Amino acid sequence: MKPIQVGLLGLGTVGSGTFNVLQRNQEEIRRRAGRSIQITMVAARNVERAKGIVGDAARVVADAREVIANPAIDIVVELIGGYDVAKTLVMEAIAAGKHVVTANKALLAVHGTEIFAAAHAKGVMVAFEAAVAGGIPIIKSLREGLSANRIEWIAGIINGTTNFILSEMRAKGLDFDAVLKEAQRLGYAEADPTFDIEGVDAAHKLTIMSAIAFGTPVQFERAHVEGITKLQAADITYAEQLGYRIKLLGITKRRDDLGRNAGIELRVHPTLVPTKRLIANVEGAMNAVVVHGDAVGTTLSYGKGAGSEPTASAVVADLVDITRLHTADPDHRVPHLAFQPDQLSDTPILDIGQVVTSFYLRLQVADQAGVLARITGILAEHAISIDALLQRESAEGEAHTDVIILTHDTVEGEMNKALAQMQALPTVLAPIVRIRKEELS
Repeated sequence: MKPIQVGLLGLGTVGSGTFNVLQRNQEEIRRRAGRSIQITMVAARNVERAKGIVGDAARVVADAREVIANPAIDIVVELIGGYDVAKTLVMEAIAAGKHVVTANKALLAVHGTEIFAAAHAKGVMVAFEAAVAGGIPIIKSLREGLSANRIEWIAGIINGTTNFILSEMRAKGLDFDAVLKEAQRLGYAEADPTFDIEGVDAAHKLTIMSAIAFGTPVQFERAHVEGITKLQAADITYAEQLGYRIKLLGITKRRDDLGRNAGIELRVHPTLVPTKRLIANVEGAMNAVVVHGDAVGTTLSYGKGAGSEPTASAVVADLVDITRLHTADPDHRVPHLAFQPDQLSDTPILDIGQVVTSFYLRLQVADQAGVLARITGILAEHAISIDALLQRESAEGEAHTDVIILTHDTVEGEMNKALAQMQALPTVLAPIVRIRKEELS
């Protein structure tokens, strides 16, 4: 049978990994796919470097549109990244009747609805396993393996850079800035790590998973996003004393409350997680995703979320899937967002003020009588109940102390009002630290 011909756009870390994995495992992949899969054309900015990687196995060009225009190419793999150029090339590939594989989570989180609609209209597939959690097959799990379930919630460590930083902060007792410099030196963090440390990368991935889990259009603009730049070593230490670890989590939940608060939570932020949970013990640059379904209960997927060959593993798996379904009736393929295109839901994404969760609060207060009573009184006024309380003993000569409070679940909007009142107290001496807490049970 004639080999499937692949055009590769971009030969950077993931592109070169994809080429190498496909070459190395060619026979194994042919046996799985039912026919050979060959990268026969590559577009790269540095043509000479690309030729050094692919040798005579593929034709190398500088213009990506030459790959798209080649009638012999069956599948276009987009590994350029970014929004604008990548979107243009993907849409042109779809218009040309090519199937598309992409690892571009930013592109799909922002433009996925438009891209999937165009692919459906043209009868081609867009595969994107590599866009979320690298080598962990979480997209296939959500779209196919858990298709019998009504997904209730997802929580994931889906950015290796931030997990490495938080792991080092906990292990060494250092503040964020010091650990970031070390992460950059070791190559775990980019020279410009903004998308990672501000939570944007995780929010891109979470947006895609949420859309698949709940059958909604991708809505990155509705996600609440916080990073780890303001975390302090003191809070990581206090969390440990209380039986928790702090992780940057992407969390999406179905909320079926009657009334105006029904909808989907979509949020990325530092989160206290009980140390007894498996996800709390995911260290270093590893990723993990917890999914809770009504039938299966709780599942956890763990592995490398980035890197040349782990991500290439997902890209090649998508190539195998498309090869198997290449001649299938489009109506019998797995839909891009798991649900049939005409069955997507208009369930709203909730504003962060409507989210229900529990909280960790750290207040630096004057060490005098009545302070704690006033703070707990304000919480009670807003129907916020206390789960645990820890007060650091003041050192000799200190006129202030730290009060740590863990709350039960409450609506975030009410917590915001209570925090504003507490912050205005003259006995509260510094900005209040507030970190959300999830039991994940």
